Amino acid sequence: MASAAEQLAANMNFGAFQRATDLHKRLWFTLGALIVYRLGTYIPMPGINIQAFAQAFNGQSKGILGMFNMFSGGAVQRMAIFSLNVMPYISASIIVQLMSTMYPPWEKLKKESAAGQKTLNQYTRYLTVLLALVQSFGIAQGLSHAGHVVDQPGVFFIISTMATLTGGTLFLMWLGEQMTTRGVGNGTSLIIFAGIVANLPKTLWQMVSQTQTGSMSAFGLLGILALAVAAVLFIVFMERSQRRLLVQYPKRQVGNRMYGGDSSFLPLKINTSGVIPPIFASSLLLLPTTVLGFVASSGKPPAWAPWLPNVVGQLSRGHPAYLVLYGSLILFFTFFYTSIVFNPDETAENLRKYGGFLPGIRPGRRTAEYMDFVLTRLTVIGAAYIAFVCLVPEAIMSGNPTTQIMGGTSILIVVTVTMDTVTQIQSHLLAHQYEGLMKKSRGKNGGAVGMRPRVSPRVAAR
Repeated sequence: MASAAEQLAANMNFGAFQRATDLHKRLWFTLGALIVYRLGTYIPMPGINIQAFAQAFNGQSKGILGMFNMFSGGAVQRMAIFSLNVMPYISASIIVQLMSTMYPPWEKLKKESAAGQKTLNQYTRYLTVLLALVQSFGIAQGLSHAGHVVDQPGVFFIISTMATLTGGTLFLMWLGEQMTTRGVGNGTSLIIFAGIVANLPKTLWQMVSQTQTGSMSAFGLLGILALAVAAVLFIVFMERSQRRLLVQYPKRQVGNRMYGGDSSFLPLKINTSGVIPPIFASSLLLLPTTVLGFVASSGKPPAWAPWLPNVVGQLSRGHPAYLVLYGSLILFFTFFYTSIVFNPDETAENLRKYGGFLPGIRPGRRTAEYMDFVLTRLTVIGAAYIAFVCLVPEAIMSGNPTTQIMGGTSILIVVTVTMDTVTQIQSHLLAHQYEGLMKKSRGKNGGAVGMRPRVSPRVAAR
């Protein structure tokens, strides 16, 4: 049975959206922030020979640089000031989240109110600065030793590159927080979403050009488009799927009245870990491959590793070894991150504290064991679903190397962020409708909304 909020959301129309002026302001602010972000991806870093870097980038476009370039909307290929994007911030957020479950002082902060969460957010910002400095230093060193990519390599170039890339990441972190506060929410996710979607027209045009030149058949193009639509529908279905555990609260008598006795649901999503497993898996797999690729492409393989070019070729995207390792890492990180995000013992303790229980299961340890059992079965389905979505595009590209389509990770991010954004917009519309209903109810009851109670002249004179 649909809830009251779902019934109210089903009755929304264009008129309700037109009357929500606050939502209009939030949407315009979000759009303006995304335009600023896209403009920054076209501003190149100082001291870089763009043509020489483009040639060096093409040799590593299928490695981790290609993945970062996809997330940044082509900023890495242009070596723009936003080349690092928000990846250091995401890494810092994940590290702080993991530490808050294993490090007792941070775990205590996590359980506190808004003050503890504010402190953890500040730690995330500090760690973002540290990670951005380390990554930008590595990029500056790599560019300095990459032939004629840098016009004047030296200490000044390294310092300027670190300042530029770190400043770009901090600006995007601040912009994402502003979009979350003053926009429609999910600011950091929307920045990654904009970067991925920005490459979509280019990808479609490349496939159409391949069809015109004969390297791809028209049926192949239609098949890829049909597969993309099917993948989107499948992802939406799986992301909205959940297992609802019935939670009941006992009745209690206060005086002559009975209170409580309500029931609710504890939703357990099939994909609790979100898009973190494929991002972690691809990063962990492509990083050493990219480093080995630079070593192997620098000339003759080193004497201590004559097998290096063969290993790099086997671990390249689309090869069987890459697909097997990629799928295995996705399965591992799905279970690992789910165990970090959801704690059955803590959830069972919170239910027991507030008087809730699962019908037929004893509160406390037995409830935690049952939740862990249900979550494990759901995670098996979720891990298989993520691995399937991410591996199918890779297998297609391995069968036809000339076919360049969006990876499964990109499709997963685009669909999930779109669903979250639509949910945020619906919540703002719901809040606007609730405010309108409250004003109408107060007006009918003689409230103070647009009405003043009548006062007789004698009382007014007194």
